[in-house]
Amino acid sequence: MENNHTIIGHKIKSIRESKNITVEEISERSGLAVEQINSIENDQNLPSLGPLIKIARALGVRLGTFMDDSDDLGPVVTRAAEREANKSISFSNGATDARKHMEYHPLAKQKAGRHMEPFVIDINPEENPEFQLSAHEGEEFIFVMEGEIELVYGKDTFHLNQGDTIYYDSIVKHHLHGAPGKSAKILAIVYIPF
Repeated sequence: MENNHTIIGHKIKSIRESKNITVEEISERSGLAVEQINSIENDQNLPSLGPLIKIARALGVRLGTFMDDSDDLGPVVTRAAEREANKSISFSNGATDARKHMEYHPLAKQKAGRHMEPFVIDINPEENPEFQLSAHEGEEFIFVMEGEIELVYGKDTFHLNQGDTIYYDSIVKHHLHGAPGKSAKILAIVYIPF
């Protein structure tokens, strides 16, 4: 059964090829290494959202294009049972020893032309997280549904508990993860101007 890593890698490659753009051109436009782009296209690595956003910009498409299921222009309802049953997308945190620290459950894959990407994200606990800060255009809103998280934002670190929210400009280098040893569930809405 095909997983979402395969879907995203395949879509990136097919969009790039349909536009007659080489991997080297994407690398130049996005600032990402050719090797990283190849590993994403070949389903070897699904990085954090930052690199995917850079690839989307380099291709001239919305981030959601990589995750879209259909072209529904009307309202999209995602029932709780459907969200739990649907395949999630796993992103790495950039650490060499941890490939999956977040499970993303997209909430609007069927909505075509969207400018926001809403997710419920399950964050797995890490005792000693190693991560790389990333930045991209846009804004993010986080609501902590369960557990505790930390957001490293520039030189500051914010600790958030259940019920807390944070809204920030994602152009500032940042990284979101569970508080040390803690798991969490959050609602994240990412806005990326197109």
